[in-house]
Amino acid sequence: MKYIVDGDLVLSQPPTGPLAAQIGGFATWAREEGYARCSRYRKILLATCFSGWLGRQAITRRGVSSKDASRYLQVRAQRVKLRKEDAPALRQLLIFLRRQGAIRPEKIAPCRLTPADQAAQAFEQYLLQERALVRATVVNYVPFIRHFLTDRFGNGPVRLSPLRARDVTRFVQRQAPRLHLKRAKTMTTALRSFLHYARHCGDITLDLAAAIPSVAHWSMSSIPRAIPADAVRQLLASINRQTAMGRRDYAILLLLARLGLRASEVAGLELDDLDWEAGQLTVRGKRGRRAALPLPVDVGAAIAAYLRRGRPRSTSRRVFLRRRAPIHGFDHASAIGCVVRHALERAGISAPTTGAHQFRHGLATQMLRGGASLTEIGEILRHRSPETTTIYAKVDLDALRTIALPWPGGAR
Repeated sequence: MKYIVDGDLVLSQPPTGPLAAQIGGFATWAREEGYARCSRYRKILLATCFSGWLGRQAITRRGVSSKDASRYLQVRAQRVKLRKEDAPALRQLLIFLRRQGAIRPEKIAPCRLTPADQAAQAFEQYLLQERALVRATVVNYVPFIRHFLTDRFGNGPVRLSPLRARDVTRFVQRQAPRLHLKRAKTMTTALRSFLHYARHCGDITLDLAAAIPSVAHWSMSSIPRAIPADAVRQLLASINRQTAMGRRDYAILLLLARLGLRASEVAGLELDDLDWEAGQLTVRGKRGRRAALPLPVDVGAAIAAYLRRGRPRSTSRRVFLRRRAPIHGFDHASAIGCVVRHALERAGISAPTTGAHQFRHGLATQMLRGGASLTEIGEILRHRSPETTTIYAKVDLDALRTIALPWPGGAR
């Protein structure tokens, strides 16, 4: 006797066991998440077999746990060859059942934190709640603080009052040579922030932040690596906009090239950020700052084409979604960098970098060569400090020639 689940999945017999009533809902969830029919069938077949095994083991629905899923896979491996997606599929089933309240929440043994871990955790909450730093910045800061505290106090109590300048300088001197220049600068910035926080809390009275040595770094020592305008045009022309993925990638690349958005800003763009009547979009920048930008006609047309004929059906409010199930917005800004890298590889274009930020540099460079002032460029790129924009003066070679001193001894 055949049994149909969610309209198109055919099983040889109805599900049995304590999870039989939830199989249909799980199948619907898998379809809504964008899984292909063959993937959904595999998930439902595995869930049905798991439920039947639970019934034979006299395990009730409320007693199901992750340990039961592991035991079942061990038993199943004795009869058939497991697939790599079997364990993730059962994890998805258990997560779905917990969200539905069908099984009990997983009991997780509390992790025993060391005093250094606890102090680093308190600092993390301060950065997120009091300073309102973005999580990406906090994630970069906290490991350095945890390392510093563990290095100084081990697993014992964290008493900051005995700290002296030499404790901080020695740590920096030991760690900095092992790190890339940017990571070393992040470490010293994190330490200064933590020591300011500790003084604010009254844990220390000395201004130890002033004792942290600076990492040697010369301001504006490099030239912005900007993708040339010809390469941008070639890249955009290479995108196949007849496919859903092509329409998505084309819209993403246009946002990077025409508006100079950061990768995180593109990834975080939501449907409510698009104001079609006003012809503008709202961007969530660093530290949660929001800015309204004009929406160029070609960019708006590209986004609209993706929304109408490329974006999968999803409950997510993100504009740009993954093309593989589960269908939702990008988890990290690095996904935008992957879109750029793959597009460059397919087009066979040799660019200064493989990341998304080169489009931001490219826009600023083109604006400068088109006669825009550094102030205007800073407004478009939403720089907080004018000093951030001055680096682009180095790419205006014509202007630099007018102020260059003659070479001693004659022209070269």
